[in-house]
Amino acid sequence: MVKVGSSSLTTATGGLDADRVDALVDVLAKVRDGGEREVVLVSSGAIAAGLAPLGLHRRPRDLARQQAAASVGQGLLVARYTASFARYGVRVGQVLLTSNDTSRRAHYRNAYRTLDQLLDMGALPVVNENDTVATDEIRFGDNDRLAALVAHLVRAELLVLLSDVDGLYDGDPSIPGTTRIAEVSGPADLAGVSIGSAGKAGVGTGGMVTKVEAARIATAAGIPVVLTSASHAADALAGRDTGTYFHPTGRRSAGRLLWLAHASAPRGSLTLDDGAVRAVVERHSSLLPAGIASVEGEFTAGDPVELRDLTGRAVARGLVNFDAKEMPRLLGRSTRDLARDLGPAYEREVVHRDDLVVLHR
Repeated sequence: MVKVGSSSLTTATGGLDADRVDALVDVLAKVRDGGEREVVLVSSGAIAAGLAPLGLHRRPRDLARQQAAASVGQGLLVARYTASFARYGVRVGQVLLTSNDTSRRAHYRNAYRTLDQLLDMGALPVVNENDTVATDEIRFGDNDRLAALVAHLVRAELLVLLSDVDGLYDGDPSIPGTTRIAEVSGPADLAGVSIGSAGKAGVGTGGMVTKVEAARIATAAGIPVVLTSASHAADALAGRDTGTYFHPTGRRSAGRLLWLAHASAPRGSLTLDDGAVRAVVERHSSLLPAGIASVEGEFTAGDPVELRDLTGRAVARGLVNFDAKEMPRLLGRSTRDLARDLGPAYEREVVHRDDLVVLHR
């Protein structure tokens, strides 16, 4: 699994750099040669690729023009990949995702099936966030987090994050005396490390902060991560010493719940009494209406919501089974009472334990 940033594919003024794209494709095609290794590519660059064709001199700040640039640039980006991989007889399949596509159960299965089928048929998936319709995704800043989540979705053995810097440094790499961090075994290894937030090229918005966060998500799900520059992609994929290697810190879990924890945007919140907090957090039980003290926000059944304790701290996140407008008459009542007064459709959990992830214990 490989993720490449905008700065590694485009010029500072916008527009794809064909030589950079071809250089990356040369590496990925070689990795796939013989059919023994599958590759999924998460590629930024749609917004940056659309700047020059639209006469924009820099990445716009307003969402509407970002989405317009993505609309133009996405076609140019996938066309460039299609032409470049065709030199090796490799077919490319474009997959555009938003957070809803894998936090909701049915959408998650569809995303998994699409990626799995593309790989089975010998195609190379090129994944990007659907920037033309997404909002929170663009504001987040980059595809780094998406790459970590998709790596888990496709059960990747390794995630390689390619940037314009050859690894994580213990300070600003442009300042003499800073040192590249070769390995990270856990969060304690990064204590006191100053992590920059801006890329050098100015066309992406992720920076090192989002890459370290992506590494944290992936390694917590049991996937090792290598962070290095695009020029060292071949070394990273060959297992040679390059960049910064993040060791796995956890085990694989349900991919949909990983997405729910890290990519979904809560549409509201439910405040739980102390008993309900213990049931959800300690016993991993479903959330019943009897344990809910109050509700905030406007949401519909199937939306992600935060579950908070009485102090306001978010302790969990889950997919709610009722609309916000239905919730007031459910609060504090048993499912048996609700079924008797409102019908059998109300004799169910507000959030089922299979659609719930604990954030804090």
